[in-house]
Amino acid sequence: MSQEIKEKIESLRKELHQYNNAYYQNDESLISDFEFDLKLQELIKLETENPEFFDANSPTLRVGGGITKNFPTIPHQFRMYSLDNSYDFDDLEDWEKRIEKTFGKDEVEFVAELKYDGASISILYENGKMVQAITRGDGFQGDEISNNVRTISNIPLTLNGDFPERFFMRGEIYLTRKDFDKINEKREEEGLDLFMNPRNTASGSLKMQDSAEVRKRKLSAVLYQFISEEFPAETHWELLQKAKTWGFNISSQAKLCKNLDEIKDFINYWDKKRHDLPFEIDGIVLKINNIKQQQTLGYTAKSPRWAMAYKFKAEKVETKLESVVYQVGRTGAITPVANLKPILLAGTTVKRATLHNEDQIKKLGLHEDDFVYVEKGGEIIPKIVGINLDKRLPDSKEIEYIKNCPECGTELVKIEDQANHFCPNELHCPPQVVGRMIHYVSRKALDIENLGSETIEQLYIAKLVENPADFYALTKQQLLPLERMAEKSAQNIIESIEKSKEIPFEKVLFGVGIKHVGETVAKKLVKNFSTIEELRTASLEELVQVEDIGIKIAESIHEFFKNPENILMVERLKEYGIKLEKDENFNQTDSNILEGKTFLFTGKLSLFTREAAEEMVEKNAGKNISAVSKNLDYLVVGEKAGSKLKKAQDLGTITILDEQEFLDLISQK
Repeated sequence: MSQEIKEKIESLRKELHQYNNAYYQNDESLISDFEFDLKLQELIKLETENPEFFDANSPTLRVGGGITKNFPTIPHQFRMYSLDNSYDFDDLEDWEKRIEKTFGKDEVEFVAELKYDGASISILYENGKMVQAITRGDGFQGDEISNNVRTISNIPLTLNGDFPERFFMRGEIYLTRKDFDKINEKREEEGLDLFMNPRNTASGSLKMQDSAEVRKRKLSAVLYQFISEEFPAETHWELLQKAKTWGFNISSQAKLCKNLDEIKDFINYWDKKRHDLPFEIDGIVLKINNIKQQQTLGYTAKSPRWAMAYKFKAEKVETKLESVVYQVGRTGAITPVANLKPILLAGTTVKRATLHNEDQIKKLGLHEDDFVYVEKGGEIIPKIVGINLDKRLPDSKEIEYIKNCPECGTELVKIEDQANHFCPNELHCPPQVVGRMIHYVSRKALDIENLGSETIEQLYIAKLVENPADFYALTKQQLLPLERMAEKSAQNIIESIEKSKEIPFEKVLFGVGIKHVGETVAKKLVKNFSTIEELRTASLEELVQVEDIGIKIAESIHEFFKNPENILMVERLKEYGIKLEKDENFNQTDSNILEGKTFLFTGKLSLFTREAAEEMVEKNAGKNISAVSKNLDYLVVGEKAGSKLKKAQDLGTITILDEQEFLDLISQK
C-alpha cells in the first residue's frame, strides 16, 4: 500500500512540475486552474498523511508556510563579482579596444542582456533538483533563503532534459510593476506606509521569515548565468539556450551581437522602450560570448574583465510644484522638500523631490506653482533640475525660506560656512530628540537590536523616553501597551538594552551624539582621555592637541558638557552601568607592519566594509586620515573611485592599491 501511495505522490509531483514548467517557461496552459488546484490539494493531502515521503522540491512547497527565524550565512563556492559600469559609448569603445588587444579585431562576439533591477541570487542544482539558494551578500558569502526562493513560481524545483550533475544558476529576483502596485494598493487600504520601489521591495521580501507571506508578494525571477567547474557548451549564448530547455526562465530580450555597432543599436532601442516593459531595468549587461575567451581575460579584484554594464542616463520629466515643506533632521538640519503633482518617472510614481537648502532654491529661482523639470539621480533619488519659465504665472511669488523651526517654532540659525539652516533647540525639538535616540541605538553606536525608530517614536509620544539614559529605566510592563508589541518582543527589547552595557566606551561616546564627534573622532578622544570625566574636564587647549581635533570639534565638546541636561544624562548612564571608561585592550595591535603609514579608502569597497578596513589599519599600527594630501602614503580604491583617485595620481607620491593588494600588504606579517 505504501508503495502505491509513494508512486501516486511521485506521479502527481511530476505532473504538476510539467504544468508549472509549460505555464511559466512556454506560456502554455496544459490544464485549467481549477484542475491544477484539485491535483495540488490532492498532493498536499497525501504528503500530510505520509510525511515519510517528504521532498524539499515538491510543488506543494510553492505554497510556502516554512518559518525561517535566522538566515544562515553561507560562503559562495564561486565568488559573485560586481560589474564595471559605463555611462556612454566611449567607455564601451575603450572596453572593446582592451579586448581586441588580446584577441584581435573581429574575433569576439557579445551577448547583450537587459539589466533587471532586482536582487541577485545564486541557486545550486544537484541531480536536477534545487538544493540551495543564497543571496549575493558581499560577493564572498550570502544568506541562505532556499525556503523563500522555492515559492517563486518561475524558478524550477526540478529540471528537464540533459542537464549537468551539479551547477549553479545566477539570476535576478524582481517584482513586476503590476505586482508592486498591487502590494502598495493593499498597504494603502491597511493604512501602512507605501513601499518606495520594486527593487527594494523584492530584496526585502526575500528576507521575510514566513515563506507563505513571500509567496503572496508574487516575486519573479530571470536566470542569466551558468556557473560550474566545467561547461557543457563553448559559448554563453549556447548555455542560455540549454538552460531554457532545462526549465529556467531566460530573458527573451537577450541578443547575440557580432560587434559594437549591434550593441549600440540594442542599447538605443531599449533606452527608448524600457518603460514599455512590465518590469524595471536600469541598463544593459554585455558579456563576451566565448567561454574560453572569458577565462583568458579573467577578473580584477572586483569584477570580470569580460563583462560590462551600460547604465541608462537619468530621465527628465515636467510636473507642477504643489508646495514646499521643511523636514528637521537628527542634527537639527532643515531640509526643504518639494511636493509635486504625481508623475511617472523611470518606471515609478514620483510625488516628492529634495531641494537640499536655501541656496539651491535661490539658484533655481523657484516660485509658487512653478512647472519644474525632475530627474532621478542614478535612477533612484528624484531632484528638481530646472524650471519651465514659459509656464510661470505672472503673479506667482518667489519661494521664501522659513525663519522658524516647523516642529518647535524656534528661530533657525545659519552657520557661516554651512549650506543648511539649523534648529538650535537640540534637546527639546521632537525630531531631534527622537533622532538622537535612534542614533544612540544604531549598529555603529550602542547596537540595541529590536528597538527600531517606530518603537522609539511611540515611547517618546508616551513620554517614556526623552534621552538615551531613559532606555535603561524601561520595564517590560511599560512596553506592552505599545502598538504591535507582543510579550516576546518586549522581552527582547529589555534584553538588548541590558546587553548594550557591554559596548565599549568609544562607541558610547559616538552614540551620545556630540556634534562633529563621529566614529573616528570618538576613537581618537578615547585614545587620549581614558574616562568621560577626563574628557569633560579637558581644556580647549588639551582637546586641540589630540590628533585631527580642531577648534570646531573642541568647542562642540565643551558646549555639550556645559549643558546641565547633558551632564545629568551622562551621570545617569554611568549609574546604569554603561561603559564610560577605556577598555584595557583598547590600544592593543596585532602587528606593527603598518607603523608610520597613513591610509585612506575611497570608492565602493567589495572585499570589506570601510569600517572593517579602517579597523585593520589601526590593528596593524597604521593611521587612517580623511583627505588626499602629501601626508598620505596609501590610497586604497574600490569601485567608482573619483576625485580622490585623480588627486592622488596628480600628486604622484601616493601608492595606489586595490583591495586585494591592501590585504596582501597586511598579510606580509
